[in-house]
Amino acid sequence: MELNLTLVINQMLFGLALGAVYILMACGLTIIFGLLDVVNFAHGTFYMLGAFAAFVIVSLFGNFWLGLVSAVIIVGLIGWVTETYLIKPLYGKDPLYPLMLTFGFSVAVTDLMRGIFGTIGRIVPLPQIFTGSLMWEGVFIPKYRVFIIFLTLGVLTFLWYFFKKTNLGMIIRAATRDSLMVRTLGINVPRIWTFGFALGVGLAALAGGVNSTIQSALPDMGVETTVECFVVVVIGGLGSLGGAIIGGLIIGQVISFVSLLASDWSNVAIFITMLLILLVRTRGLFGEAGRL
Repeated sequence: MELNLTLVINQMLFGLALGAVYILMACGLTIIFGLLDVVNFAHGTFYMLGAFAAFVIVSLFGNFWLGLVSAVIIVGLIGWVTETYLIKPLYGKDPLYPLMLTFGFSVAVTDLMRGIFGTIGRIVPLPQIFTGSLMWEGVFIPKYRVFIIFLTLGVLTFLWYFFKKTNLGMIIRAATRDSLMVRTLGINVPRIWTFGFALGVGLAALAGGVNSTIQSALPDMGVETTVECFVVVVIGGLGSLGGAIIGGLIIGQVISFVSLLASDWSNVAIFITMLLILLVRTRGLFGEAGRL
């Protein structure tokens, strides 16, 4: 296939939009791991629930924006209940317990959604405002992919402000470093953990809702997405939000260009990329030494 500048720019923009979805997912997973030290194997399941929540709300009310907001709120509340009644009793025990619990939760919820919605994909209609493409220097840029990129930038800006400038954000950051010290100051740390888990799965739900206009909502969609999300987080470094952002951008571009040149290798390419990075830097690009 002959590559030209227009095609390269198109693929870079496609990879940037895809990377933006991975960034939302990976940031949520990083918040959960950094705060709770829980390897959340159900993260892709919450992504899937976000896609279905957006589909149901848009089908009922015909409002895409309401669908996105509702997906975050509904799945965030599901995450709140999940952490409170399922994961919280396992804190302080073998780290394998919450890992296996989230894995079992993922299997159970996937089967439940399969029983409710079947195996036929459901796709959210693209809002009229985002149909068509923008034209720039001879390059056609789909409006919706531009929206995904700017939405992710907005979310990242919010997260930066929240964790750096607000009292609650700074308490969460402190709790990731020394929860015992935060507890001695009279702060309800378990409630902070619950909020952090809900925030993390809410970001996964937002990614699912945003992607539901491109990728059909399927009960099994979370399985592959969970694996890809963990690849992004491992590349960036466990517990690093900056690493999650860089990892998402890298994987987005890898999938975009490998899909163009050798589509059969697109899934394998992300693992090869992870392997090469870990050979050079075993804890990922921005991972902290001894984080595990």
